[in-house]
Amino acid sequence: MNRLVIMIVGLGMVSAMWVLAQETEAPPPDDQRRPREERADSRITPLTEAQQAQVKAILAKHDASTLTVANAKAIHEAFREAGIRGGPAMNEAVKAAGFDPDRLRDLAPPPSRPGEGAPRAAGAEGAQPPADGDQRPVPQDQEAHGQGQYSVKQAISDRAQLSTIAFSGLAFVTGEFGASTFMPPGKVCDFFGFQYMRDIDAAGKGHNPAFLTRVAGDVLHILNEEQLKRFADLAAEQAPQFEQLAFKRMPLIKAFHRELDGTIPKGTTGLSRDAVTNYVGDIFAYDAELSLRRAEVFGQIVASLTPAQKAEFAKMKFGDYNTWPDLDERDALKRPNPGTSKFFTVAYMTFASEFFSWYAGSVEADTYFCPERHGTYFGSFYMKDMPAMGKRNFDISTAVTGDSGETFLNLLNVEQRANISGIIDRQRNDLAEIVAVRQAMSVELRKLLAGGTTDKAKVLALGRRYGELDGEMSWMHATAFAKVGRSLTAEQRATCAKLRNLEGYKSAPAYLYSQPLQKMPDLQNTDFLFGVSAAPQPAATGAVAQPADAGTAFALRSPEVVDGGVLPKAFTGDGESATLPLTWAGAPAGTKSFAVIMHHIDPEGKTKWYWLLYNIPADTKSLPKNVKNVGALGNNSVNGRTEYAPPHSKGPGPKTYIYTVYALSAPVELTVKPSEVTRAVLLDAMRDRTLATAELKVVYTRPAGATGVETRPTP
Repeated sequence: MNRLVIMIVGLGMVSAMWVLAQETEAPPPDDQRRPREERADSRITPLTEAQQAQVKAILAKHDASTLTVANAKAIHEAFREAGIRGGPAMNEAVKAAGFDPDRLRDLAPPPSRPGEGAPRAAGAEGAQPPADGDQRPVPQDQEAHGQGQYSVKQAISDRAQLSTIAFSGLAFVTGEFGASTFMPPGKVCDFFGFQYMRDIDAAGKGHNPAFLTRVAGDVLHILNEEQLKRFADLAAEQAPQFEQLAFKRMPLIKAFHRELDGTIPKGTTGLSRDAVTNYVGDIFAYDAELSLRRAEVFGQIVASLTPAQKAEFAKMKFGDYNTWPDLDERDALKRPNPGTSKFFTVAYMTFASEFFSWYAGSVEADTYFCPERHGTYFGSFYMKDMPAMGKRNFDISTAVTGDSGETFLNLLNVEQRANISGIIDRQRNDLAEIVAVRQAMSVELRKLLAGGTTDKAKVLALGRRYGELDGEMSWMHATAFAKVGRSLTAEQRATCAKLRNLEGYKSAPAYLYSQPLQKMPDLQNTDFLFGVSAAPQPAATGAVAQPADAGTAFALRSPEVVDGGVLPKAFTGDGESATLPLTWAGAPAGTKSFAVIMHHIDPEGKTKWYWLLYNIPADTKSLPKNVKNVGALGNNSVNGRTEYAPPHSKGPGPKTYIYTVYALSAPVELTVKPSEVTRAVLLDAMRDRTLATAELKVVYTRPAGATGVETRPTP
């Protein structure tokens, strides 16, 4: 193991965090979880005697001890033609005939569930043609793989989607806010083919934590110290951004639970389709920016590979765990390093694994997604993965989602079931467009793999459109689930609780991906997701007004950076020291003036401010770069002058800077000189006239070797 990795990564709790990075989509060992047949009342939709006889007759044509994939496919097709649906009752009938239902599913998932669909070779379409002498691994043909025949066609098929949506609905109506915030980090920035590589793995190890460990370990051994430092620098940069991405999801999840609980704002009829769509668009635009940065670094590493390194990678086949050397990195990475966070660790190991899947994969592999990729706000990952947390080297059954989802549908009445199944037709066009967007994103990012350049504006636009589509579908899911949840009878609720199969587990108040938070995070008022503008909140005497989040109906954006993104160097003291161009929209009625504040809270909790601009005319909707002659300036805490002070990000690591726009019912009236207008003075003057606020958060990490020094005000 390279000494650099030992020094930089230094992972305590390595196994648990690798499980987190892998997506934790693995079930616990048999002695840790109740058998599937105990998960729900077996009296639900029982098989008739005639159906039991049909099951026995179908299985009698085969030998349980010598089953093949072809046999399993034939059995499932025969069940379908006989009208025999899956579930606990059928499992019992299969067992009574001397067969293992889990083995049947694992050999060949039933038609239209994960595993259905005409397979295509991963490299058949859209793959980058290898350069002369390139020894890049060639993606393996899906037909030869033992984990099923996965494809985008299967992922968007009606039955795969219905099972997944029903499973999410079950999780949502039986869960709570904390459980809904739980999500594997591998579901973000997922344009690098890793999901496809694991789903088609020839060894069937794709959903075993050892899968990521092995491929990441091999990559860490092959790359040199300079290349690994690029991973480490990127992990340090993106770890806090991953956290921000998780927090951005929480207001949306809170609003979905308000819809379920019926605690919606007065005067509204429920969630606003447009507000949800726009908010998720913002989240995915941020995701796209992080993905672009990842692709840039990966491309730099590929360009630096030596012939010997390419030869080593060529020995590792895409989607075949058995061809990867068994290099266990746990012992080498256990040395403590207090300077690295858990999310640094997750990011570092994720980069190592995804580097190979992207390098060895194709456009088709990048475009692929599993049916669970969308509508990830409802707690299905918690329901499936929580019993598996922290456990190593076990495999997940592909039947959990399908079985539980189908059983949930079966216990609903006709009207309730229609609310769930009706989503399929409503979201079909969105799903088709998602495939096209993901493919376009892959083509754009892969230009960097080939040593070219990409269009950042196009990548961010694709990301935003992707989010709008995901948001629209999630709105469909949330409103349908809420209708079903509010209409469940006491008996149905009791059966659903059994089907949840999490007796003895208690959700944390919230999760950062799968890391529990010990207290509920502070969230802004979520009324905006119901189409209500953020109302001014009365402040306690002497208190400083607290801004709302940038996702409110009153929204602040910049053409140069997305919310939570990296502040370009030009707008810092290490570049041009320019003011960031800003735009805003959705100001409430009665707005007579605007103000803008840029501030930062340092590690000691002290607030620093860089820009105070107030009495901006009410008809202003944007500020250009290096704005002049608009509004009035206050001072800054950097040098005490009445001007914009560009940030220098003093000290190591990323810093977060917050731009806030205030919609005011009247211009600010001050009796002090402009040079004496501090942030506190301005906030106090705006306190009783603030109608709404919106934020834009950006992150900046000072380049190594920068020498500029912030000038402190004279005491």
